Amino acid sequence: MTDQSQTPTLTVEVLSSLDQIAAATWDACACPEAVDGGRPNDPFTTHRFLKALEDSGSVGAGTGWDPRYLVVRDGEETIAVAPMYGKSHSQGEYIFDFNWAHAYEGAGGRYYPKLQIAVPFTPATGRRFLTKPGHEVAGMSALVQGAVQLGAENRLSSMHVTFCTEAEAIAGEEMGLLRRTTQQFHWQNHGYADFDAFLASLSSRKRKNIRKERARAQDFGGEIEMLTGDQIRPEHWDAFWVFYQDTGSRKWGTPYLTRAFFEAAHETLRDDIALVMCTRDGRPVAGALNFIGRDALYGRYWGCVEDHPCLHFEACYYQAIDLAIALGLAAVEAGAQGEHKLARGYLPRQCHSLHWIADQGFADAVGRYLDAERRAVDEDIEVLTAYGPFRKDRQEDHE
Repeated sequence: MTDQSQTPTLTVEVLSSLDQIAAATWDACACPEAVDGGRPNDPFTTHRFLKALEDSGSVGAGTGWDPRYLVVRDGEETIAVAPMYGKSHSQGEYIFDFNWAHAYEGAGGRYYPKLQIAVPFTPATGRRFLTKPGHEVAGMSALVQGAVQLGAENRLSSMHVTFCTEAEAIAGEEMGLLRRTTQQFHWQNHGYADFDAFLASLSSRKRKNIRKERARAQDFGGEIEMLTGDQIRPEHWDAFWVFYQDTGSRKWGTPYLTRAFFEAAHETLRDDIALVMCTRDGRPVAGALNFIGRDALYGRYWGCVEDHPCLHFEACYYQAIDLAIALGLAAVEAGAQGEHKLARGYLPRQCHSLHWIADQGFADAVGRYLDAERRAVDEDIEVLTAYGPFRKDRQEDHE
């Protein structure tokens, strides 16, 4: 790793559109591991994913997610980028600060707009400070300084970095940012040969329960397919859009993604996608959308037009485990919330975020809150893991 943090030729630029930077230039920082044609570690920070959000109108004017992409250059060479947005609300973030906003505004401050370094609507851990190999220290330092300077110059209340890696969280705290720890439920692949091998690691009661759930789901009267790449056809998105709208309207009031996003996904992202479709009497009735990373499967959306017992668990959790084992992936990240995932082999794991708050008094108060929250999260993870579904003689392997 080359530390160029003192190099005077570094410049930071703010872009309002990904049309202003070549895909190859962005991806050389976002996913250098995929230059050889392999999968990116994180499909969500690729140029193609972020541009699909932008081109589809899922972010941009009227959404409360205003693109402010950061680009760091050393002379003519782009060495770091970050997906940053101006936010006029806190929707679609999944590491929420609604209470902070309420307290700040209750004291007479103006919390919005703020800055957010994140992948919109995507509670999946990955690098947020996207640096070209050899420029990790200099690139992250310049991105942090650039984001904070932009916030300060525009008299914004705060800047937030959500679902960053643990290494970024530690480095960011050393740079003076506030570090936050929350949790999600992830499934870990301990070299299982197949689903039965995973079941063998569970207690007898949990193992029997999962078998019953899978049997009930498979008995819904139709077929369950896992589709990837060119197996996915435009009509599958027609069906999934109906599922997504139903779930989005119930969870958020208005779905975050537009119909055009799924059209863009079909054109540029389907090799990154694993789509579970449940069909009965020739009619799609439920589905789950996953994204495939180099080492993890990311569960994102589920929806249905018919309710069938245990079909949600099958489509979202068990089909994902099956695919992760088949592809040799190390983990399944099943998204936000859901202690019901614990009984199905998904254990609590830390998630990380970083925060800059302009008002020092308010920053001190938030810092004290975060210290207490971290202790509570650590205790919660310890308790939940102890109550996990794994056999006691296998428990230490999963902690």
